[in-house]
Amino acid sequence: MPKINREKLAEVMLPVPPESEQQQIGNEIRKKTKATDDLIQKTKRAIRLAQERRSALISAAVTGKIDVRGWQPPAKSQPC
Repeated sequence: MPKINREKLAEVMLPVPPESEQQQIGNEIRKKTKATDDLIQKTKRAIRLAQERRSALISAAVTGKIDVRGWQPPAKSQPC
């Protein structure tokens, strides 16, 4: 099995897009990354809010501020 060394690697020709195209690619990647990061942040905020609401609901039920006796979970709906 042949080895790859620096000299052999220097002989390899790689296609490289023009700098303007590289810039466009970089800009597109940054846009996609920002959109993904924004969704992650929104999801984290929603999770924190749901956890806070859950804690508040449990606290209210334990302290008697709301009556949960006789509560039944809603019937499961069929997915569309």
